[in-house]
Amino acid sequence: MKKELLFVDGYNMIGAWPELVKLKRQDKIADARDALLHELSNYANFEGIEVRIVFDAQLVPGLSKRYDKYNVAVIFTSEGETADSYIEKAVGEENLLITHVQVATSDLAEQWIIFQRGATRKSANELYKDIQTAKKKIAIDSALYRMQNKSRNSPLKEKDKDLLKQLYVDMIEKKYEKEK
Repeated sequence: MKKELLFVDGYNMIGAWPELVKLKRQDKIADARDALLHELSNYANFEGIEVRIVFDAQLVPGLSKRYDKYNVAVIFTSEGETADSYIEKAVGEENLLITHVQVATSDLAEQWIIFQRGATRKSANELYKDIQTAKKKIAIDSALYRMQNKSRNSPLKEKDKDLLKQLYVDMIEKKYEKEK
């Protein structure tokens, strides 16, 4: 089985996801980055993939760093280097027989280069939808887990338990849909 690696163009997501756009407009870019990291961390852990998020630092002299936060690799590019050029180079190095590389960006020119290097792409909107789906599955899984522990000595028959579980799942899904 191939290792799954997802590169994310950080500022591209911040400019596309509704919650992050709001923070950006309020001039809270650090909060937007942190919220993005939090969402990607949950997604990475649930899906069992490695995530590397790349932020442009081309306009900030002397800033080039890499660190892990929330179990996600965070990379600020070097001065004069864009996130796109960093990702293009990294995809060429990382896209091996044992690794499936995917890049999340809505930049069409970047997507073509990614295809040429043998990786797959995911738009900002597609990644956002995937994360929302994963959050929904996590909520359902945790609710079912909690429900398992509460029904040890239940007088109900298995058929009735299954019907109640399905009803509970449906209610959680409806609640989650309303919260969006």
